[in-house]
Amino acid sequence: MYRESPIIRWRRYPERYRLEGNKCAQCSKIYFPKTYLCECGSKKFLPHQLKPRGKILTYTEIKSSPEEFSEMTPYCVAIIELNEGPKITTQIADCDVSEIKIGDEVEMVFRKFLASGEEGIIHYGFKFKKVEENIVN
Repeated sequence: MYRESPIIRWRRYPERYRLEGNKCAQCSKIYFPKTYLCECGSKKFLPHQLKPRGKILTYTEIKSSPEEFSEMTPYCVAIIELNEGPKITTQIADCDVSEIKIGDEVEMVFRKFLASGEEGIIHYGFKFKKVEENIVN
């Protein structure tokens, strides 16, 4: 019996690891995730690698989570407006919810999501973290 590796399956979707979207060839609107029909009606797109920065539009703290995420509870989920326009919902990593404010600048990081199944297969993907402020003396 043939079983496809979940790792191979995940590697076939680059948008799970990078902000890989597309750009309308007619009006230049940028989409993430990829779409197949633009607001302008065009179906012609070019691949587009989005820049990994944006700002927090809104956020919430998750205190009661699905079982798969229970070891991470509490955690923060935010809607991020990327600098190039698209908005995404993502987890905020590496800080306490008390440190987060609307308007904070964030950048994409690669992090563990969860371990699943009896074998504890680890799933990775992108999250965002606050941009560290440069302190100049």
